[in-house]
Amino acid sequence: MTELAPDPAPPLMPSRQGGARGFIRRYWLEVTLWKRILLGLILGVAFGLAVGEQAMAVKWIGDLFVRLIRMIVTPLVFFSIVSGIAGMGDVKRLGSIGARTLLMYLALTAVAVSVGLGLGTLFQPGAGMDFVGTTPQVLGEAPTLGTYLMSIVPLNPFAALSQGDIPAIIFFAILIGLGILIIGEPAAPVARLFQIGSDIMLVLVRVIMELAPFGVFALVAWVMGTSGPSTFVHVFLLACALVLGCLFQTLVVHGSVIRLVAGLPVIPFFRDIADAVIVAFSTSSSAAVLPVAMRVAEKNLGVSHTVASTTLPLGTTLSMDGTALYVALLAMFSAQAFGVELTLAQYLMVGLVCIIVAVGTAPVPSASLFMLAAVLQVIGLSAEQTALVVGFILPFDRILDMTRTVPNATSDLVVAVTVAKWEGELDEVAYRAKPVE
Repeated sequence: MTELAPDPAPPLMPSRQGGARGFIRRYWLEVTLWKRILLGLILGVAFGLAVGEQAMAVKWIGDLFVRLIRMIVTPLVFFSIVSGIAGMGDVKRLGSIGARTLLMYLALTAVAVSVGLGLGTLFQPGAGMDFVGTTPQVLGEAPTLGTYLMSIVPLNPFAALSQGDIPAIIFFAILIGLGILIIGEPAAPVARLFQIGSDIMLVLVRVIMELAPFGVFALVAWVMGTSGPSTFVHVFLLACALVLGCLFQTLVVHGSVIRLVAGLPVIPFFRDIADAVIVAFSTSSSAAVLPVAMRVAEKNLGVSHTVASTTLPLGTTLSMDGTALYVALLAMFSAQAFGVELTLAQYLMVGLVCIIVAVGTAPVPSASLFMLAAVLQVIGLSAEQTALVVGFILPFDRILDMTRTVPNATSDLVVAVTVAKWEGELDEVAYRAKPVE
């Protein structure tokens, strides 16, 4: 009888290849994305403080991540808006969603301006300010409202697409979507093509977001290494007022809209938007956070593609709660620094101009500083005085910009969820459920 060979003993350790794959899957890929991004942020702070200005060596990683996101923004906005409008099936729905979205964005921006003016009055961050040693930063002339509105209509839509001119792209995409909607059934193949394009863009977003922890690490390390925590010492009152205002706008105002207007629980909302919040904070760009917000709205919050693809791209240029709050706060800072006593009429004018300026601010880092001249003209400050204010704030603006981008992002998602609930386009089961990675 042939003797059977004994079964081979099980290996004491898994193979190196299998072990590495299992380790990566268990401790990285299966970890919720926002936790990985938060880990990158914490490690970035520690690394930046440890190595100082040498953190500049890793900045290119963060720049690459932001570049990848910005690469996807233009096609995502174009395909999403066209497919979203084409999928409505009825022109009346476009008017309903668009009107509600616009009114909510303007209302939230007005509240943010009021918060900024109130905190500026309470904290008095500019009282006793001395601009000795400050290098003035001369700004270009702020565009008028008419100039801004005219620029929304592109002379060449393809040039707007190639240049990433988001307001012009949105306008052109709305017209294309509206044309498909009016033609109806004969244009169904075209509508389907844009829907497929939108789906492809969202898949690319998911792939790019796997790099987010590394990008956030590099960006935060660079900021902390070059600016350091001393930034908050130099502009302590202004920073405190801004942080408190952003927290109030995000948690109280936006939370109240979700609870009282949309009639939904607040905890699932704030739990499920962590990805968008951390990316907004680290990139300081509302445009850069748009792809993440699209993914979060549809996957985590249960917002339909139709509503998400209409409200969120519009929010990139129309919804600037943090910017509005910050510009109002800087207006109070400037008035106090130069000893200007504001009348009630000037308060109202500053508030109105802040809303207009916020709507017209480009969704890129530090853009709000370059719209400040239009607001300070209202309270009678000269171009030279405005240049002094900007020269003082500019070295510290990066960290302040990171803070104020967060309510910009949460405002977009609040409006998307609320409009979706009103339109019957919200999956409440998905909204309340914990997202599955």
